[in-house]
Amino acid sequence: MAHTYSHLYNLPTTGLRFFTVYGPWGRPDMALFKFTKAIINDEAIDVYNHGKMLRDFTYVDDIVEAVSRLVNKPAAPNPKWTGADPDPSSSSAPYKIYNIGNNSPVRLMEFVEAIENKLGKVAKKNYMDLQPGDVPETYANVDDLYRDIDFKPQTTIQDGVDKFIDWYLEYYG
Repeated sequence: MAHTYSHLYNLPTTGLRFFTVYGPWGRPDMALFKFTKAIINDEAIDVYNHGKMLRDFTYVDDIVEAVSRLVNKPAAPNPKWTGADPDPSSSSAPYKIYNIGNNSPVRLMEFVEAIENKLGKVAKKNYMDLQPGDVPETYANVDDLYRDIDFKPQTTIQDGVDKFIDWYLEYYG
């Protein structure tokens, strides 16, 4: 739909694809919330794919920075775009899609270890098979983001998890 409007009405449209966003005020059904709460309460956490998942975790402040920079850069037509060799993230219309992620997948167990490090507690882990429909790895190609707005997320997993847990303990403490 966005591409069609861009093409028909010369309306600049930009799509943003966020990769595994985490941080304060996030969704309580997400892993970081669930794991933190369970570890604090000495409850087991479900670790899918036996901990072999890879996710491109992106701290919310890095998402905000990227969005803030992109607001000032409306989509423009890609003069090199052709139907014979299409770039799915751009078009001859003023249309662009950006992936916003860390460009560096992290093992789920490293994510759990960051929580354990901050809380000073070892999680009780219930290792489980991969859930139907889930993918073992997500990874954001952010080359366009780097090129167009000179931005690369900077928050490490440990720093982001630490900030989240500080907030969590203050808010729910």
